[in-house]
Amino acid sequence: MKNLTFFLLVFASTIALAQTITGPELLKRSIQFHDPNNNWETFDGSFIVSMKMPNKPERQSNITISLPKEYFSLQTIKDSLVIESVINKLDCTLSINGSTDLSETLKKEHNLNCKRANLFKDYYTYLYGLPMKLNDEGTIIHPNVTQKIFKGKDYLVLKATYSKEVGKDTWYFYFNPETFAMEVYQFFKDETKNDGEYILLTELETINGIKMPKNRAWYYNKNDKYLATDILSKNASK
Repeated sequence: MKNLTFFLLVFASTIALAQTITGPELLKRSIQFHDPNNNWETFDGSFIVSMKMPNKPERQSNITISLPKEYFSLQTIKDSLVIESVINKLDCTLSINGSTDLSETLKKEHNLNCKRANLFKDYYTYLYGLPMKLNDEGTIIHPNVTQKIFKGKDYLVLKATYSKEVGKDTWYFYFNPETFAMEVYQFFKDETKNDGEYILLTELETINGIKMPKNRAWYYNKNDKYLATDILSKNASK
């Protein structure tokens, strides 16, 4: 009975907060939690992401992002090959085992090209820059905050859409109502079809003073099918 009473009190408190806090205010509080010293704007660091997928070998990626230098590198190890993509401002460099003299056949075999390298740059910068990246130009933060129970937990939910130049997906970000930590996000390409995915975030890893989610478990919205887990860790050499 005591547990039920406590749950109802928390539930009522979350509803009340959702009715009074605006989307921009919720985003600001979450950024204060994740990036209290405003380090993201000058982020210059490296980290490791290990991807675990069902029935596939674990894949490790070494990532470096320098926002001031406009630099990004992604290094993965596949069998005995070290495959690296580097974006240095407008320049793109692709290499395998340190060699940039690659045949078109070899690049095609390993799906290695500059368009894909830039997509990875945007992907990793966006996901590991959340929630700070929601302040980027072209992001539309909806003013109304909602309350939702998702996977048995109570959340404040923020909706974000994008200008047509930036993107077409609809995103929802789920925040802990007590700490304002980001604990789930979810996106749809067409919400009426319940497509897209949701990502459960657990634990925290502090990289350059920023509290980043350590574990990101990906699932389909439609059937809750598990896809993969990304595990963040610090680069020991940094």
